[in-house]
Formats: sequence, structure tokens, C-alpha cells
Amino acid sequence: MKQKLITLFACALAFLTGCDKKTESSTDSSAPAKPSKGTIGVSLLTLDNPFFKVIGDNIAAEGKKHGYDTIVVSGDKDVAKQSNQVKDFIVKKVAAIVLSPCDSKGIVTVIKEANAAGIPVFTVDIPCNEPGVKIATQISTDNLGGGREAGKAMIEALGEAGGKIAVLGFNQVESCILRVKGFREVIDAHNASGRAKIEIVAELESGGAKDIGFKAAEDALQANADIRGIFAINDPAALGARAALEKSGKTSVLIIGFDGQPEGKQAIKEGKIYADPIQFPEKMGIEMVNALIKHSKGETLPPQMLIPTSLYRKADAEKDPALK
Repeated sequence: MKQKLITLFACALAFLTGCDKKTESSTDSSAPAKPSKGTIGVSLLTLDNPFFKVIGDNIAAEGKKHGYDTIVVSGDKDVAKQSNQVKDFIVKKVAAIVLSPCDSKGIVTVIKEANAAGIPVFTVDIPCNEPGVKIATQISTDNLGGGREAGKAMIEALGEAGGKIAVLGFNQVESCILRVKGFREVIDAHNASGRAKIEIVAELESGGAKDIGFKAAEDALQANADIRGIFAINDPAALGARAALEKSGKTSVLIIGFDGQPEGKQAIKEGKIYADPIQFPEKMGIEMVNALIKHSKGETLPPQMLIPTSLYRKADAEKDPALK
């Protein structure tokens, strides 16, 4: 009897052990991962500016949905560094290259190298319209139109009195040059209409950064103590200008920015910036991946896709649930 019990126990133990092994085996045999369609190499003007980080994050997220890996790097506003990044993408044989050029002229040589290697090149936010390069398509904000909106906002802010204003630009970057061009068009048309003149008394380099924007605004104020307004080509430069105004005690000077970053929108809500033509970097990142997929299927893309801005004032900020 004792021997029978031992035998039964051994059989039961063997049965259970067999079940355990079967379960473990089924857990380990996972389905093979889908192969990547390739890598998208992305080099952006700078990742210090949240606007470009949003673009990069959305390209990566949308690319992942469609089976692409993504490498996102910062050009740090240095065309030599960005050129080396593109060369690295070529060596890695990426499926596509996306650039926001640090210098639209200076990046031409390496774009030609990518063209020769058969790798499609796209630009986002900052175009490259130089001869001799092949760009699959350029996706950007309608910067010229946004500059015009900024001009209208400045006219609105200054009212019937007009006055002297300064422009804080970024002449290294095509998109910012277009913003200033659109802004000037509207101001020139306003002045030609016979209404109170708005005089641009200074156009200074902001570098699209807080610290350089701060110094540029300080210089403008020292040379023209009666300035009534400042147009800055992005939110960092606008926030730098605001800090310079606060330091000098001239907080009545009205600022028009550009971008619609969270910090810029918060400043609009607090009355520190009058208004921004805002951009939509999330949409730019998603549309970039859509364009890349269409190109990979042999579809014809337009030379450029422009995404309009929208003027964002204090009333918009007060209704914005994302702000404090």
C-alpha cells in the first residue's frame, strides 16, 4: 500500500512538472517583432527651443506608428556640426533625412551628398531654397503670413498714435527672415495709408535666444528711449526683450512675439507680451511623417506645405486650460 502511494505521488509530481514546463515554453515563444522599415535621421536647428523638441518628438512618435525608428539630434545652430550629423546619417544609410537647416546656404554641400547617396531629404520649419539641391518637400509654418499677422498685431497694439519700434531678427535662418519680411510689408502698407506712422528705428540680431534678445532690446532702448513697441521673431527673443524692459523700468513698451510656446503663452496671459502668431509644431511633425510615407510609395509631393499661424492674444490665453 505504501509503495502504491509513493508511485501515485511520483506520477502526480511528474504531471505537474510537465505542465509547468509547457506553460514556461508557451510564454517564451513570443511572436517575432515586426522588422523596422528603416530609420529617419532628424537634425533640428536646436533642441534648446521647445518648439523644435515638439517637432522631433512628434516625428519619432508618428514614425514609430508606421514602423520607423528615428534618430533626433540638435544642430545647435552650428552648420558645421549639422553637416557632420547629416554625413553620419548617410553612413548609417537612413531611409530619409529631415532637416531644419542651421544655415540654408551652408548646408547645401551635404544635402547634395545625401542626394547622391539616393537618400530623400525633407526640410521642416526652415526651408532650403538654394539651387542645386533636391528637397522631397518642405513643411513649414507660413512664416511670411505669420509675419503679416505680427504686423497687424503691432498696429492694433500701438493704436492711433503709432510710434517708434524695434525688430529683433535672426538673419541666419530663412523662416525668421520671412517673418520680418511679412511684418515689414504690413507696416509699410500702414504707413503708406497716411495713418500715424510706425517707424522701425532699429533692426537687431536676437539669435532667437533669450540672452541675445535681452542684449538686443537693451541696445535698442539705449539708442531710442522713446520706443513704443518691439517685434521679436520668436518667444525666447521676446521673453529676453521683456526682461530687458523690466530691468529698465519700461514695461509699457508693447511686445509682439512669434511661436506660441507655453512660456510665451503664459507671458501673454500675464500681459507681458501683447500677442503671438502661434505655430503648430505637433502638426508639422505628423505631416512630415505622412509626407515621407507618400514619398516612399512613389507619390508626387508638392514643393512645400505651409501651415498657417493663428494670432493668439490675452483673451485667448485667459481661456486656455493649459495655462496657470
